[in-house]
Amino acid sequence: MKRDAHIHSPYCPHGTKDALKSYVEKALASGFTDISFTEHAPLPSSFEDTTPDKDSGMDMPTLSAYLEAVADVKAIYKKDITIRTGLEVDFIEGCENETRVFLDEFGPMLDDSILSVHFLKVGNKYICIDFSKDAFMEAAQIAGSTSALYDLYYDAVELSISADLGLYKPTRIGHPTLIHKFQLDHGEKIDDRSRIEKMFRHIAAAGYEIDLNSAGFSKPGCQESYPPQAYLPYAEALGIPLVYGSDAHSVAGLHKHYEKLYNKSTIK
Repeated sequence: MKRDAHIHSPYCPHGTKDALKSYVEKALASGFTDISFTEHAPLPSSFEDTTPDKDSGMDMPTLSAYLEAVADVKAIYKKDITIRTGLEVDFIEGCENETRVFLDEFGPMLDDSILSVHFLKVGNKYICIDFSKDAFMEAAQIAGSTSALYDLYYDAVELSISADLGLYKPTRIGHPTLIHKFQLDHGEKIDDRSRIEKMFRHIAAAGYEIDLNSAGFSKPGCQESYPPQAYLPYAEALGIPLVYGSDAHSVAGLHKHYEKLYNKSTIK
């Protein structure tokens, strides 16, 4: 089975307008038998998006349109490919109750979901640490060092794993080493092996999955998957399912770098 379980859509506020059918047709042409549309869920209403365009997640009317549109393509292609309705849900420290309420309402409508950390509480502000190199460097300065920022990130991911987000909490941890996105830009050699392995042990103990995300290969400041390939044997030894995701925000990005990971890990 070839599966791509992290795909965005024309309903992404910061993506392209490529049609859902175009994604499905490319998946079929590429031999994929199972795909998940995992659009960015609306952020909690009490939370202020700190990105310049405030476009990190869908608004509620767009969410309704998205769910209807995915249901339509599922019906059209039901004999050809498994299409899963999903969301990528932000874990934001301090917003656990709102996230639980949201999942209680919309979780029953989903076939798949991902829990990701993008916004870090650094000092007294929240920063989207993967938005840009400048945002990352600002966060590192507030944190006191790049290494300290890495620790804050892993702390947040571990908190997301243990958080009580209700019955419909996502059980796949999105791009778990996203903090590496600008590692070639900041130029420091950060030894975070112990933090990554500790995070994996938390994931394994919870019985969760890892989003084996290939998007980092396309980022000039990263040039590796999230998590890096060197850590995949450790994840496999812990029995953690590794679920491939291209994190595509366009048809052109769909399934990108799949062959770099395929046959080198246990792709589920």
